Amino acid sequence: MSTPLPQHVDVVVVGAGLSGIGAGYRLQTECPERSYLILEARESMGGTWDLFRYPGVRSDSDMFTLGYQFKPWRGDRTLADGASILSYIEETAAEFGIDEHVRYSTKVVGADFDTAAARWTLTLERSGETTTMTCDFLYSCAGYYDYDQPYAPHFEGVEDFEGRLVHPQFWPEDLDYSSQRVVVIGSGATAVTLVPSMTAGDDRAAHVTMLQRSPTWIAAVPSRDKQADWLRAHLPAGLAHTLARAKSIAFGTAFYQYCQRRPQQARALLTKMTTKILGDEQMVADHFTPSYDPWDQRLCAVPSADLFKAIKACDAEVVTDTIDRFVPEGIRLSSGRVLEADLVVTATGLQLKAFGGIAPSVDGTEVELSEQFVWQGAMISGVPNFALCIGYTNASWTLRADLTHRLVCKVLNWMDRRDAAAVVPRPDEGLEERPLLDLAAGYVQRSIASFPRQGDRAPWRVRQNYVLDSLTTLRTDLARTLEVTPRSAVRRDAGERVAS
Repeated sequence: MSTPLPQHVDVVVVGAGLSGIGAGYRLQTECPERSYLILEARESMGGTWDLFRYPGVRSDSDMFTLGYQFKPWRGDRTLADGASILSYIEETAAEFGIDEHVRYSTKVVGADFDTAAARWTLTLERSGETTTMTCDFLYSCAGYYDYDQPYAPHFEGVEDFEGRLVHPQFWPEDLDYSSQRVVVIGSGATAVTLVPSMTAGDDRAAHVTMLQRSPTWIAAVPSRDKQADWLRAHLPAGLAHTLARAKSIAFGTAFYQYCQRRPQQARALLTKMTTKILGDEQMVADHFTPSYDPWDQRLCAVPSADLFKAIKACDAEVVTDTIDRFVPEGIRLSSGRVLEADLVVTATGLQLKAFGGIAPSVDGTEVELSEQFVWQGAMISGVPNFALCIGYTNASWTLRADLTHRLVCKVLNWMDRRDAAAVVPRPDEGLEERPLLDLAAGYVQRSIASFPRQGDRAPWRVRQNYVLDSLTTLRTDLARTLEVTPRSAVRRDAGERVAS
């Protein structure tokens, strides 16, 4: 039987994934007087790391930065597998008692802020029933992907294909691809993970082809961090984690800035590294040299060069072409070549979905998100007592997520000191609109117009620089940009807290 919901709590966090559990830790340590709940639509915690079960699923950021600042990562791998990350999240939640605040199978389908009462009313789907509860502050940690519906372009003739078609987001538990011919459509992080994974182990495929419309920048990285291993062997766990994390942040920031400021040199460096591994300049030119510059789209990392090794061993190949149509035996390309396949995996990407599908409204009127600005990458103009968690596109998601958690706590504590019932960011005049995510990737360009905007200057600009953000975010002048509703101005019957 599911745990009953209270009628009201101070803070509701949406999503019990990596971000939601981190938010719970910060709320209970930095705002200990505030009651909170984490509402999770699925039956288990972990978010991405519980949902995705395709072969080889792993992080594409190092675990010293993807992991929590307050919980040392003790695993061996720098880029960890999905199961290890899920265990880490669960262990963190249990260790700090955060799991006691999670309510599962509870999907937020509506959220309306009553300005007179300075309170959110949430409409929930729970165990097949619709119910409501209220909270003072709503914090969305559901990310910006649509976990119910991936991006699935239509392929002509797909109904003629006699093999099996699957999408990584919904990987069947009973799927046996051993000794089969597999075509993976795509060249992003999922595809470059799937290809080497499906060519290894006792259940390995007969052959795997990665079919890409155009090349992606891919960099080989060590599977273990030797410096971090040394630190962990000689120093206390907390100190070693802090130093390894700092090193990873410094290297990641420096390399991103190098790519942005010296794109031609970055292209040459990545091309040289890949050529050294594959030993074939023409292959690198044809299949691993994109037209865009490094970090115009997210850079794919492959541990121990596993993708390149699979290609070099002839267990896998990369084909750069477009699809003409599916045929019974596989895929016919625009060049006329037919890729024969028993299994086709459509690693065609994800779709964006703001706030886990919640469309916030104020006094019964839905907020037009595309007309709003994001403040400090965390709160939205026009939506009081609301925050969202958005990670970096050029670094670990958790780096910005943790800054946002701490900023939310700073705002909540500031509200208490000022006896404020509600706050909402007030945009500067003359802000120049920019897309929230300034990334050329297709999944961003398809949907970003429906998201809130960022501005051209602080605190409305969503920077992709953790070093600068870590120095400035928590020092921001809240009084300058937050509009306050004092508690004395709200209805007396709605102004008191109800503990959970």
